[in-house]
Order: sequence, then C-alpha cells, then structure tokens
Amino acid sequence: MIGLLMAVESSLAPLPSEFVIPPAAMLAHKTGRFSMAGIILAGAVGSWVGASVMYWAARWAGRPVALRYGRFFLVSPQKIQAAEQWAAHFGSFGVLVSRLLPVVRHLIGIPAGIVRMNFRVYSAYTLAGSAVWTSVLCWVGVAAGNDERLMRGELRATTIWLVAAMAVLGGLYYFFVRPFLKKPKPGLEKAPGD
Repeated sequence: MIGLLMAVESSLAPLPSEFVIPPAAMLAHKTGRFSMAGIILAGAVGSWVGASVMYWAARWAGRPVALRYGRFFLVSPQKIQAAEQWAAHFGSFGVLVSRLLPVVRHLIGIPAGIVRMNFRVYSAYTLAGSAVWTSVLCWVGVAAGNDERLMRGELRATTIWLVAAMAVLGGLYYFFVRPFLKKPKPGLEKAPGD
C-alpha cells in the first residue's frame, strides 16, 4: 500500500508523501508490524514507479503535448517551464535533489523525459533521492510519535511541529524552487498552435 501511494504521489496526483510516510513510520515504531527499512524501500520503489510513468509519458508525448494538455492534469505551463529550468540548471544531479523539494519533486520526470535523459541515470538518481526523502519522513514520523504532548493533541506541541515543518518546506521552496518560477522565458508559456 505504501508503494502504491508513493507511486501516485510521484505522478500527477496531489497526494503529498508527508501524509503517507510519517504515519506509516509512527505505526511501525509503535507496533513493530513493519520495518523502517521496508517502509523506506517501499517508498523509494513506489516513487520510482510513479516517476518512471511521468518520464516515459513525457518522452513519448514530447513538450508540445505536455504544454497543451498538462493543465488537465494540474500541470501548468509555468510548472513545466520551472521544471525544465531546474533540469537545465542542475543536470542529472538535479533529479536527486528534486526528490527532496516541493513542487519540483513530482514534475522532474517531464523535462527528463522530454530531453531523453538516460533512463538508468534517471532511475538511479530517482531511487536515491526518494530513499533519502522517505528516510527523513520516517524519522519525522518516529520523532512525532515519541512526542507524548503531540500524541495527546496539545495545541502548543502540534503548533511547534507544524511551524517547523512549514519553515523547512518553505525554506526549501524559497531557495531552490522560487527562483525558477519568477522569470518566465518568452515563448514557453504556450504550446504551438494555442
């Protein structure tokens, strides 16, 4: 189930991994029913499956189709452009880093497929980045599960966790994603024929 949910998260569906992995890790830690290694493996492989679907769809369809019809799958031309700029700036290593960032993480397969990045390289970086991200989320789940005040629903503890999570994600977004969203290049906003 974790692998399936992470595959969905790595494709176009808006299902944040933050809602999948931490609860699974918390449950695993409390009950011993799952292993952390198993959760990390399932999360990484699931992410790779979803990311591979994105890669091959983009490689087969190409940029004009992604620009023209992406909006029907919640992928605007601006998001495609940002992912392309990200990929151009960071290269294949950017695939690894993108798996740790909001917005870009589930879109990086589009430019990788369009530019026909070597699928083995893409897969290796996707698996590695997804494993790191899943490991971080497992740690968060266990740490949150061990916080008795948070588990009792005390407002102060819950607020601290939420503010910390938002600060980390917001910082990652601000420094690594936002610079690629603010400067649209002429001619990239529309597909040919629009």
